[in-house]
Amino acid sequence: MARTRRIEAGELTEADAIRQAQRGDAAAFERLYRLHNRRVYSLCLRMVGNTAEAEDLTQEAFLQLFRKIQTFRGESAFSTWLHRLTVNVVLMRLRKKSLPETSLDEATEPDEESGGPRKDIGGPDQLLTGSIDRVNLGRAIEQLPPGYKTVFVLHDVQGYEHNEIAGIMGCSIGNSKSQLHKARMRLRELLHEAERAKAREKREAAKQERDVPDTKPTPDERG
Repeated sequence: MARTRRIEAGELTEADAIRQAQRGDAAAFERLYRLHNRRVYSLCLRMVGNTAEAEDLTQEAFLQLFRKIQTFRGESAFSTWLHRLTVNVVLMRLRKKSLPETSLDEATEPDEESGGPRKDIGGPDQLLTGSIDRVNLGRAIEQLPPGYKTVFVLHDVQGYEHNEIAGIMGCSIGNSKSQLHKARMRLRELLHEAERAKAREKREAAKQERDVPDTKPTPDERG
């Protein structure tokens, strides 16, 4: 009796699953799906803001993975390669919906004094990392142009470094930093607009309360 036995899909390492999936092993592909589907779904959801569409895009991303996994050569981490594929799937959907896009080829804004790239672009943004209204932030993210939104989600939400984002998006590190800088600037504007709208609503509500006549009966009316 043969002493070798097939390793169950759930026991496969990622590297083994990749190799076997490239040979057409469906169980190995299922292993890759289980390893990565949650993060792929999270990325899709952050980019489109709709659970049903995110689920559909996740399935489309893994369908593309099934078709293209043989092209993976290990030149980057598999997760980075998969997320690049996922971003492309989402951007294709956004293009079909004719949403406004921002080019990733825009040059990094130069520093006024040195003429070189601004050193602070792409760094931590304390104004967006403090204790703020998460609901308003989520709404503001959804209003970003796709190019800004993608880089912001990858960096500030998913935790990718700029060199990784450059690999995923097919752009330079400088362009990634520039897009993130512009995304954060736009988010600040949107958050300030939301705060101003909230303040207006409070003032209107207070004004309406002041204008409501007192309908309680006076002592004479009760007597």
